[in-house]
This record gives sequence, structure tokens and C-alpha cells, in this order.
Amino acid sequence: MKNFLTQLILPSLLFFFLTFHHDGYSQKPDKTALKSITPEVIKQYIGFLASDELLGRNTPSPGLDTAAAYIAREFRLNVLSPVNGSYFQNFPLCKTDLDTGCFLRIRNNGVLTSIPLKSGFVPYYINHSRQFSGEVVFAGYGITAPEYDYDDYAGVDVKDKAVLIFRHEPSENDSGTFFEGQAPTKYSGIRSKAITAIKAGAGAMMVVTEPGNYASLKPKGFLWPSLTKSLPADAIPYTMCDDAEDDIPGLQVGEDVAAALFGSVDNLRMLQKNIDSTHQPHSYALPSATVQLNIKTRNNERDVANVVSFIEGNDPVLKNEFVVIGAHYDHVGFKKQAKPGEDYIYNGADDNASGTSGVMAIARAFSLSNVKPKRSILFILFAGEEKGLYGSDYYTEHPLFPLDKTVAMLNLDMIGRNAPNSLNLVGAAKSPDLATITRTANKKIGFKLVDDNSVMGGSDHYNFYQKGIPFMFYFAGLHDDYHQVGDNPDKIDYAKAARVAQLVFLTAWQIANEDKHYKVITNN
Repeated sequence: MKNFLTQLILPSLLFFFLTFHHDGYSQKPDKTALKSITPEVIKQYIGFLASDELLGRNTPSPGLDTAAAYIAREFRLNVLSPVNGSYFQNFPLCKTDLDTGCFLRIRNNGVLTSIPLKSGFVPYYINHSRQFSGEVVFAGYGITAPEYDYDDYAGVDVKDKAVLIFRHEPSENDSGTFFEGQAPTKYSGIRSKAITAIKAGAGAMMVVTEPGNYASLKPKGFLWPSLTKSLPADAIPYTMCDDAEDDIPGLQVGEDVAAALFGSVDNLRMLQKNIDSTHQPHSYALPSATVQLNIKTRNNERDVANVVSFIEGNDPVLKNEFVVIGAHYDHVGFKKQAKPGEDYIYNGADDNASGTSGVMAIARAFSLSNVKPKRSILFILFAGEEKGLYGSDYYTEHPLFPLDKTVAMLNLDMIGRNAPNSLNLVGAAKSPDLATITRTANKKIGFKLVDDNSVMGGSDHYNFYQKGIPFMFYFAGLHDDYHQVGDNPDKIDYAKAARVAQLVFLTAWQIANEDKHYKVITNN
């Protein structure tokens, strides 16, 4: 009888276990692992990352490199696995200046005019080395704005042609209601105009100040150190080296170009007046005009690194899916000129040594757990967030694991200040399933959780969201020391930061131990 029952019951129990295993059965986290996330651990990490010796962890800088080495060492000590044999995902940044050989030549009605660099034209910083030769189209303000029923590109073919456009918006000095009256809209910026020109198929973009509104048409473009003797070379920012691959040549031009293309500045002024008075585009091709343009730049390249480690899941199927837990570890450096005795280092204890320390503590907790998660977990600390989300941009364009297998991204940024029991969930409306998991986990932690979508694009989760990956951004809010020298370790609420890390650990644990996939809302 005993053998009969064994033969009957054991297979049934095995079937029951496997059924729950694949239907989302969630094993409980190791209590020892959760308890390892303490204020003392957070304080130790922040104490190093926000120390004066790191000089504010600017991207790039020796202080940032030191922080990266420290994080990687802690990952190694906590027996967290490198990715493809390394704890670093290196990527290049470029500092770009103009090189010799730049020129702009305009031929109109058989007359060739060479436009002088600096006084006649200045490239914008969106450029790397570019060449262009082709016809010219006057395209008004270079704006396509359906909500204002206005399109400078309607009815004109600008494919592979240079567009000549005004800098700002129609009727910008009027008190009326066209566009937003005197308040600029998103269409007034040079970057917006470049994107619009690219979408329209243009091969180059020349921008001129509106002669009806401004006395001087002197081109400014970008303050290149090579064109401005008083500007130090380090004034040029580092940008992503491949950031301009799809860009077209863009430059600001002055009176010489207006005269060469339209006969006089007065004729260009009349074109502006027609647009501003009628609120209608007056774009047209200049049939006798061509442009030859050469922009030459030279790059000073510098590698920085995202710091990565991972824990492989223990489920034969689910281990091929990933939960990303991330934060940026860079800050904004230090004041170049300071008075004797003045605090000049932007230590960035809260922004974002706190979030970085939270990720490190969570990674340590997972490594200490006797029970391993079913899904794999990638821990990633991003460089260059303060410069424009560079590290997460690079990762999402060059992922170490497939993005279509990345089920969630949990981002920690500024988790150590403000009210001790309040925490913002940025993106709760965009990722409602992850918000629900967080709220359930929070029953053990006890925060007052506030749904907040006011800083959607303000941190590294945004690049994952742009790829359609569900995310949750844990954010304790801004304060008066944001990007100031007062953001120091002595102002951190270490107990709060540890509790945030515990909350993210519990949330990640749940996600990593169920086979569900989560909703992300990208259409509003």
C-alpha cells in the first residue's frame, strides 16, 4: 500500500510543482540578503564615491575612472559575474573642434562668392566633418507644426538640397496668438529645426537671423575655441562620438550669404515680412543658386565606461530574460575658479552616489542570497548621465544582453534626501504592472509612495522606455543642494536610502522569480 501511494502521490506533487514553477510561482527572498542592505553599507559606499578626492566624478575625468574601478572592485569582491569577461562597457566620447579647410561657396546667376569663415558663416556643434554640394531652397522658418497648421516644407522639394531658414519663429515679437505669441515653442530651437530638415530630406541647413527683428545678422553658430582666442579649449563639451552620424551640415550665416542668394538683406527682410504678416509659408527653390560646403573637424577621443555585473538566473528558460537595475555614478565635477577656502567640489552625494550605492547594495544582497533568482539580473552603473544620458544611450544602442529579453529596468537616482517616509515612483502611469509590484513590496518597507511623471526624461530609465521596456524610477525628489557644492555625505539620510534599496531589492526579486511580462504604455 505504501509503495502504491508513493507511486501515485509523488508524480502528482512533481506535476504540481512544475505547473506552479512555470505559471509564476514566486519563491520568497532570502531574509539574510534583505537584511544585508543597511545604512552602514550605504554610508560606506557613498563615503568613497562622494569624497573630495574624486573631485565630483565629472564625465570624463580621473575621478570618474576611480569611481568606476571602485565599483568594479566591489562587484568582484561580492562574487558578481563580469559580462563577457569584463566589469566595464567602454564607450568613446569626443571633444570636437574645427579644423583647417572649412569653406562655403555660393554660385548664383553665374557669380561665385566665397563666404569667409567666422564673419560670414559659423558651423553649429551638431557637425562632425561634412561636405555638401547642391541646390538651395528658401524654407522660411524651417518649421513643420501640424498643431499650428503651419509647414514651411509643404509644396517644396528639398531632397538633397540646402535649406536657408530663419532662426526663430514667425511673428515672435507680436503680442498675438500665432504659435504662442512672444513665448517660444519647441520649434524655435536649432536642434528641432535640424531634425525637421533631416526628416524633410534636406542635405544641409543654413540658418540666418531674421533681418526684420534684429539689427545684426552676424553669425554665431557655436563658440569654437579655434575661432575665439579668449575661449579655452576645455570649453568644448564631450559628446557621443557617433551622435552626429545621421546629421546634416548645419551652420549659421550672415549678410554675405543673404546678399549672395537674395541680392540684398532688404529682399530677405521682405520675405520675412510676408511670412509674419500672413502667417503662411512662402518657401521656394532658388533655381539659379548652388552651394558648396566643407566642414572639417578634429576629434579628441576619450573612453569612459559603464560598470556592469550580473547574476545568471537558475531557471533553464527564464535565465535568458533579464532584469536591469541601474543608476548613474557620474556627477558634474568641480568649479574651475574658486576663492581660497571656498568649497569648490560638487560631491554629488545624493546625485547620484546615493542611487549608485543603492544598486551596489542590492547587487551585494543578491550575491549573498542562498536562493538564486530564476531570471538573470544585470547591474549597471552609467557614466555620462549628467551630460545627456550618454551611458544608458550607449547601452540601449549596444546592449550586452538582448533588449527584447529585458523585461524591466529599475532606476535609482537621488534616493537619500527629503522626507524620510516619502518616495516618488516616476513612471507609475507608464508601467502600471511594475508600480503594482512595487506597492506590494512596499507593504514591508512602509514608504508613502507618490506617483510622479514630472521628470520622465530626466534620468537613465528614459532610454529604456524609448525602446519599449517597462521601467520604474525611484526618486526621493529635488532639494536646494541639487547640482550645488552642498550635496555632501553629511546631509544624506542613510536609513532612507537603505530602505529604498530594500524596496527595489524586493521588487526586483518578485520580477526575477515570475514568468510574467509587463505592460508599458508608450502612446501618451
